[in-house]
Amino acid sequence: MDLEKFFDRVNHDVLMVRVAKRVKDKKLLRLIGRYLKAGIMIGGVIHDHKEGTPQGGPLSPLLSNILLDDLDKELERWRRRICRYADDCNIYVKSKAAGEQVIQSIIRFLTKKLRLQVNKEKSAINLPWNRKFLGYTMTPHQSPKLKVSQNSIRRAKARVKEAIRQGRGRSLPKVAGELTTFLRGWVNYFRLSQVKIAFEELDQWIRRKLRLILWRQWKTPRTRAKTRNEKIQL
Repeated sequence: MDLEKFFDRVNHDVLMVRVAKRVKDKKLLRLIGRYLKAGIMIGGVIHDHKEGTPQGGPLSPLLSNILLDDLDKELERWRRRICRYADDCNIYVKSKAAGEQVIQSIIRFLTKKLRLQVNKEKSAINLPWNRKFLGYTMTPHQSPKLKVSQNSIRRAKARVKEAIRQGRGRSLPKVAGELTTFLRGWVNYFRLSQVKIAFEELDQWIRRKLRLILWRQWKTPRTRAKTRNEKIQL
């Protein structure tokens, strides 16, 4: 389940009521209120915030969890197993019929209580291994294992392709060095994956792409014929 434009549509009054239940300092409450209403500059003109929280702001993730804590407690009251991070949430039920019943109940709850809308295009009732959560998915086994979703792999490849395209005319070590920072972060994020073949296949794919840089740099058939049998260390 995904909430439609969550950070853009958070109702300030609904949020501040829930913040006030946890924060008793009036000065701090006023400061949070000013943070929410702080305008943004577009084309040199300041636009006031009437709803939503600043995306990328250090306080926004905390405020989102305070607001959606009501949803967590409601689902726990319904005895549903959930996994939520900010506005992205997976709810696990035993059947499609149960899923349809739960999603309709959630839509009513979010609309009436929190004044939020469910993104119907990104939300669906499906088997766990056909869905992704924070870039992960799972295998369709009796004892499922975490693995990297295909969508995450496609995005990683697109990032690598863009770096290589921009690297035309530059040395191979420089391009590889720039990719290293991204790849280390990517691998570290998906370190919980229990299926390692995705990493091996991505590694082989990246090596082939880097070899193409050398192939283009050799340019002439004579240079390519001379070096094609040499071992390339990547």
